[in-house]
Amino acid sequence: MLYKMARLNDWEVKMKKNLLFVTYHDEDCDEGLSYAIDLAKIMGEGITILMVYKNKLMKKFDDLMTAITFAEAGEDEIAKSIMLDSKKEADRPDEKLNFLIEKCRESGVDVNIQTVKMDIVSAIKDFLGQKTAIDMVLLSPSVTNNGNVTAKELQRLVKTVSRPIVTMTKQAHAV
Repeated sequence: MLYKMARLNDWEVKMKKNLLFVTYHDEDCDEGLSYAIDLAKIMGEGITILMVYKNKLMKKFDDLMTAITFAEAGEDEIAKSIMLDSKKEADRPDEKLNFLIEKCRESGVDVNIQTVKMDIVSAIKDFLGQKTAIDMVLLSPSVTNNGNVTAKELQRLVKTVSRPIVTMTKQAHAV
C-alpha cells in the first residue's frame, strides 16, 4: 500500500498543474500576462498560453480594396507595394510568441504555448477537453474588451467548463 502511494505522488509531481491564459494574437496580447505570472507563482503552477488568431479576412479585404483603388488611379507601383506589404506581414515570424515565452521564463514560471484559429469559446472548450492539468482559465483584456466575448458566450463557457474562469479588463485611466 505504501509503495502505491509513493508511485502516485511521483506521478502527481510529473503532472504539474497550469493556469490557462487565453489571449488574442494582436498588439495587446501581453495585457494581463503579468497578473497571470504573479498568480502562477503564488499557486506554484505553470502557465499555458492559448493564443487565438482572429480571422484576418477583413484586413486582407481592406488591403485588396486599397490596392485596387491605387491600381485604378494608375498607381500600379503603390498597389503592388501594398499587396507585398500585406503578404510580408502574414509571412513574418511570430515575435509575439517569443516575447511572451521570454517574459514567463524571466519570471521563473514554466510556460507552454498553444495556437489556434477558431472562435474563442470553441478554442477553450476544445483545449480543455484535451488537457486535464488546467486549474483555472484566465481571459486576457484583449479577449474580454470590446465585446469580443459576449455575455451569452461567457455564460455558456462558465456552464460547460468545470474550472474557474477569471475575466480581466483594462484599468480605466482618469483624464
